[in-house]
Amino acid sequence: MAAYSLRFNLDVPLNFVDGMWRNLLWIIPLQALIFHSFGLYRGIWRFASIPDLRRITLAAGTTALAIPALLLMLQRLNDVPRSVLVLHPLLLVLIMGGSRFMYRAWRDGHLMSPSQIDAEPVIVMGAGAAGSALLRDMATSRRWRVVGLLDDDPAKLHLQLQGVSVLACLEDVARIAAVYQVQTVIIAMPSASLSVRRHAVELVVGAGLKALTVPALSDVLSGRVTAAEVRQVELEDLLGREQVLLDDAGLREQLAGKTILVTGAGGSIGSELCRQIIRFTPGKLVFLEQSEFALYSIEQEFAGRPVCCVVGDVKDSARLETVFAEYMPDIVFHAAAYKHVPLMESANAWEAVRNNVRGTLNVARAALATGTREFVLISTDKAVNPTNVMGASKRLAEMVCQAMQAKCSATRFVMVRFGNVLGSSGSVIPRFRQQIAAGGPVTVTHPDIIRYFMLIPEAAQLVLQAGLIASRQQGGGQVFVLDMGEPVKIVDLARDLIRFSGFTEDEIKIEFTGLRPGEKLYEELLADGESTLPTPHPKLRIAKPSVTPDAQWLVELEQWLAVPSRTAVDVKAGLKVRVPEYQPAVH
Repeated sequence: MAAYSLRFNLDVPLNFVDGMWRNLLWIIPLQALIFHSFGLYRGIWRFASIPDLRRITLAAGTTALAIPALLLMLQRLNDVPRSVLVLHPLLLVLIMGGSRFMYRAWRDGHLMSPSQIDAEPVIVMGAGAAGSALLRDMATSRRWRVVGLLDDDPAKLHLQLQGVSVLACLEDVARIAAVYQVQTVIIAMPSASLSVRRHAVELVVGAGLKALTVPALSDVLSGRVTAAEVRQVELEDLLGREQVLLDDAGLREQLAGKTILVTGAGGSIGSELCRQIIRFTPGKLVFLEQSEFALYSIEQEFAGRPVCCVVGDVKDSARLETVFAEYMPDIVFHAAAYKHVPLMESANAWEAVRNNVRGTLNVARAALATGTREFVLISTDKAVNPTNVMGASKRLAEMVCQAMQAKCSATRFVMVRFGNVLGSSGSVIPRFRQQIAAGGPVTVTHPDIIRYFMLIPEAAQLVLQAGLIASRQQGGGQVFVLDMGEPVKIVDLARDLIRFSGFTEDEIKIEFTGLRPGEKLYEELLADGESTLPTPHPKLRIAKPSVTPDAQWLVELEQWLAVPSRTAVDVKAGLKVRVPEYQPAVH
């Protein structure tokens, strides 16, 4: 009818009106049949996109051929102007496509939702895929209204993304924020390099603005989160390194269908190991955990997965024998340990040794008895030239695994040594946040203290990769050392966190409290007598220990561990005998 009206300048002659109504009796059922066959009645208008427009165009094109053919057979096209047959499919595409896209534009807020009039203006850094996803998700936001984009790509300057203009480069953030009266900047560059992201944050914070960031693009695309779920920039975002490249095919071959047991599965490292392992479809994943609450938490997280939850203490050899006999694990990741340096230094020194050394020996023996193929010990950089009981106990645990390897070839023992893990229990970052929230001061032990840092997922992934590399080599007993990057001053972490929280050092003071018992200014990844060998993975090297303990050493160690209780002085003296590089710190 619209085509007839256009053909006759909105004044259709009566003789054509009769023919128009008569032809509609045939055209409407025919079009309905064609539209149904192309799926036009099954589309969701809220998400109309290019595939919908393609179907509409194909349906209209088919209609443009079918209707003249039908009318030719019925009445030889005597009362249908030829121009109507041309206008009709064009109007179909315009009306059906336009109505859908207008509806989506209205729902997405591209027609300027009234709720955004009073929304807070923000600037988005990054005019890439993450920025596009963010703009689309924020189009109907009642909280924020994007006034402009910033990007360092000169080819994007003055172009538009989702209707928002690229105003300038990142360096101009202060000027653009002043022009548009913006107090908040959202950094949407999750795929950019660490240096670029850090520079962007420094520009925003340096301009006195609030910095927010978006989730990783992979999480957005997978549907786990939306791009609009922005959050504050955390130190973890700026201390992380480039993505770890894993041998996924090799790991799947090693882990798929196998029974894998993780001790300390409810801890920060153990739980992340479980998350990484489950990706490779193990036959069964066994959680061994002493803490009931930690075990319950990870059980809830893995509900519906092939997992088994076991309450048990690694110091209880009888319980371990029962568990290993029941599940017969192919691979064991031993992450259970006491790792808090000051707590384990004096009153709890013997408990640290019993848990970290006796526990490792018990788990290793149970693994040997049941034919476990591979045993991976999670160690620490504090085991290198240790100055505290915790570090010395972990070095002793490494030596236990080396001694076990010397007397057995059926099970391959591997040790993985790395530094501090951000977000783990006892990490310095949560304590700094609590102190800032309380108004300060932020306490740092020493102005020159430095530490290596990595993120929990990276550490867990490299542990798996180390296990895979070890499985392809002859023998065992290797100590793998992770590439921890450059060490970071703790006081610099404190300063960054204060700035990212919107304060200055005048508002939140930093106080130095002195080194804690057993603490040293810096950590090492290699002992004085060790060197390293390269591996196929660029972030992993193998340490060559200067000495390897024998079976007699292991017998004497067991005799020392058999005593129920020892004083801190006795513990440190015993560690000094068994770990020659151990030098207790004096404060």
